[in-house]
Amino acid sequence: MSAVSEAGADVTTALVTGANGFVGRALIDGLRRCGWDVRAAVRNPAAAEVLAPGIPVAVVGDVDGDTDWGDALRDVDVVFHLAARVHVMDERAVDPLAEFRRVNTEGTMRLGRAAATRGVRRLIYLSTIKVNGERTSAAPFRAADPACPEDPYAVSKWEAEQGLRALASETDLEVTVVRPPLVYGPGVKGNLLRLLAIVDRETWLPLASVRNARSLIGLRNLVDVLIQCATNPMAANQTLLVSDGEDLSTPELVRRLARVLGRRPRLIAVPSLLLRLVARLFGQSAAFERLTGSLQIDANETRSRLAWAPPQTVDQGLAETAEWFRATKAD
Repeated sequence: MSAVSEAGADVTTALVTGANGFVGRALIDGLRRCGWDVRAAVRNPAAAEVLAPGIPVAVVGDVDGDTDWGDALRDVDVVFHLAARVHVMDERAVDPLAEFRRVNTEGTMRLGRAAATRGVRRLIYLSTIKVNGERTSAAPFRAADPACPEDPYAVSKWEAEQGLRALASETDLEVTVVRPPLVYGPGVKGNLLRLLAIVDRETWLPLASVRNARSLIGLRNLVDVLIQCATNPMAANQTLLVSDGEDLSTPELVRRLARVLGRRPRLIAVPSLLLRLVARLFGQSAAFERLTGSLQIDANETRSRLAWAPPQTVDQGLAETAEWFRATKAD
């Protein structure tokens, strides 16, 4: 069942944190199409400028252990907590883990406790598949697998998940944790945007020999399942892994992107051992692992529990992303 096609009849008002972000803006659009009342939480007034006109805004300042959520949570039924400190490419913090904890762990728990006190029914927490780990080998990740976060970002998200579960066990607040893989769609940034630009230029990539498999989720699919998590009783107090359901190798992703961009896929075969050596010499081992390693998700339990299926295929999602990319270039 597509959540976006169903009106949220039992939900009056939703608060979306991180509302000005890639996922936040799309989620607000999806909620409004369902007829929900939506309030956007942003850190400063300038962040609200990217939102559609007419959306009520709550300026909450920095998200940490001291944030005042009082006005933002007034008469709210469901909270979608998307705000987070994410990957920092040029990390300058003396203690990165402490900085990630300040926002992602302490800030999340501050919001959770305030939501419980204010009588919020459910909090949907957007976590990350990195809580499970950075790579898979023998089998895809499942929600029941032991957590294995490796970097400060994933550690802080895992700690927040544990704190929210404890809070749910002590209060009437229902918590749903959603762990997505790489999200793509109109407005995407980071590695996928860079890959789009490379494929669009028809630059040669030495990735034809890569034999990996990675789960993805399109923005439209993620929004759909997040709304489903807010309305479906079976989502209460669950940890849910989500994906499009079709895993792609890196060279196959390049071919699909080339197809939707109307470009030729420029792939040449270079032995993985040589690629790994070159990446190590240039200090890019982590980037190499992201490009060539596998990270697969078993989302069957989520689909079964929620009676949910992604409304959009991978090819449809990539085509929508390519259309946005071309329009952005034209501007």
